[in-house]
Amino acid sequence: MKAVLRKFWSPYTAFVSRDLCMLFFRVLVSLAMINTHGLKKILNFSDTVAHIPDPFGMGDQVSAIIAILANIVGPIFVILGLGTRLAILPILSVTLIGFFVVHAGDSWAVRDVPLMYSLAYLFIFFLGAGKYSIDYKVYKNN
Repeated sequence: MKAVLRKFWSPYTAFVSRDLCMLFFRVLVSLAMINTHGLKKILNFSDTVAHIPDPFGMGDQVSAIIAILANIVGPIFVILGLGTRLAILPILSVTLIGFFVVHAGDSWAVRDVPLMYSLAYLFIFFLGAGKYSIDYKVYKNN
């Protein structure tokens, strides 16, 4: 019992594997992104085009396609752990533009969502996908 408590309370021992935590974290964050932001954009594309912000004047359809790629395709790659850091770049682009440009004048309650997604994906970007990923399987032999 003492060993179990020591493992639970000690800041120096891992209670759960870092790689397992990264797997669950990247899967849950990406599923939340897909479910909350991606699916509604792709299932109702015409409404997305009409309502998606176009802060850089690229056109409504281009902005909608970029948002869909960042909210569905990128998170799928992150879930698989395939090109994880590269897949995170468009996600971060959209979330940080949402935070700093689109919602710049809004309250913190509105800006909170893109900020939290940005922080979560930055965390994954810096730590990597972990060993339970396709990236690890591909690059561990090199």
